[in-house]
Amino acid sequence: MPFRIVQSKQNSRLKQLQRALAQPARAPGELAAIEGPKLLAEALSAGLRIHTVFAAQGFEQLLDGLPLPSETEVLLVPRRLLDAALATVTPQPIAALVKPPEWTWTHLLGSSHSQVPLLVVLAGLQDPGNLGTILRSAEAFGATGIISLPGTVSPWNPKAVRASAGSVFRVPLVATDPQESMKRLRKAGIKTLGATTEAVQPAGFADLAGPVAILIGNEGNGIPPDLAAQVDGSITIPCPGPVESLNAAVAASVLLYEASRQRAKRSESQRGLVGARR
Repeated sequence: MPFRIVQSKQNSRLKQLQRALAQPARAPGELAAIEGPKLLAEALSAGLRIHTVFAAQGFEQLLDGLPLPSETEVLLVPRRLLDAALATVTPQPIAALVKPPEWTWTHLLGSSHSQVPLLVVLAGLQDPGNLGTILRSAEAFGATGIISLPGTVSPWNPKAVRASAGSVFRVPLVATDPQESMKRLRKAGIKTLGATTEAVQPAGFADLAGPVAILIGNEGNGIPPDLAAQVDGSITIPCPGPVESLNAAVAASVLLYEASRQRAKRSESQRGLVGARR
């Protein structure tokens, strides 16, 4: 694999890497930064276009075996220069600039889905670790996608990417405004349920096996009142312990698990009915 050696911190690609980490991608076509050979392997497996790979001198063997396309630029950089460009406390010796997937509403709502739509709507979620965890849980429990409303952190924030453990490469996510999202969800026949601590209906008694979008609000203020007024209902997670509320990522994960459990139970029931008819 051919390398190009970089010796200056003024190198344009290193500066591009720094910018991508400091100002994570939001607009279509913007490159995103990822760190570490594992995430690079996940990005390649997901079919992302790898624009540039940075390898610290002495660690280039970490790229051995990775199916990097011939058009990918590979730069060999002194460790101190790469460390200075990266955002983590303990920087990885491998980093890359990648082109994020361009998800659309068709990916979230299109007829190609074999499963019933299960969406998470993030209304002003600000902690990147929470967002990354929700992406990971969404993939684990079979969600069909994420809707990101204004005020929500970029999924390409370095902490969000790490917390997602690669799910950010695979889970469809569309950034839009509340009006557009509610219009699309209603047109698609998807029920909207806001997750709150004040809701009367426990999640276990709500129908999460049908087409549903679960709204998760800001960590401190919850779902904005104007958006809460538009949802079809609200649900809560009963907590017998003396805690006021759950972390946003934990709450979303619990609700996604409950939706997955209900869907599996309904699927088993339907298979049983089909078998009985035979």
